[in-house]
Amino acid sequence: MNEAATPGIAHFVSQTDAVGMVLFVILLLMSVASWTVILVRLVLRALQKRRSHQFRQQLESQASVADFVGSHPADPLEEPFSWFMAELSKAQRSADALGQRAQILMDRIAARLENGLTLLGTVASTAPFVGLFGTVWAVYHALVAIGMTGSAGLEQVAGPVGEALIMTGLGLAVAIPAVVGYNLIVRTNRLLLTELNGFAQELIEDLVLAHEAKG
Repeated sequence: MNEAATPGIAHFVSQTDAVGMVLFVILLLMSVASWTVILVRLVLRALQKRRSHQFRQQLESQASVADFVGSHPADPLEEPFSWFMAELSKAQRSADALGQRAQILMDRIAARLENGLTLLGTVASTAPFVGLFGTVWAVYHALVAIGMTGSAGLEQVAGPVGEALIMTGLGLAVAIPAVVGYNLIVRTNRLLLTELNGFAQELIEDLVLAHEAKG
């Protein structure tokens, strides 16, 4: 006895036309791209927190902040606190000059932290509409097929319409993680910049005092 085909993603992919397949591939690529950004940024932030904690411990053990430069990574996203101090130490030691330099460095880090957020925002806002378009397209073809056969019974309607709604579900399944990831990354970026701002104020005071003591 042959079992009836169970409606689902695999059955949808096997039955859909070229337009439906293109929309399905677009949603798949959106999902892969958004998850890649989310995972990479969260892993990077976890490494940043660990390295920043180690750096702050080493910094607190020093007698003079101004003399503690050491070896600093070139990438502000790899270890922003160490990079920030190394760059700020190169500036003039007046409070105004250090403040201006600190703002430039903060803006540069903030711009780097926004990498990937545009992609997540785009996926979060467009994926539901891509899924909805796929649903409309599939329902249209289902209704055309029903009209051609002249039969509109429940068995003829439920299967095609159910498969069409899969596209709506896929659109939401792609968009929801992107929204959550976007909000999570924005929050972690805000916390990092707030912490960096406090660190900048402490560092500027120490650098100015050290410069005045040497003068």
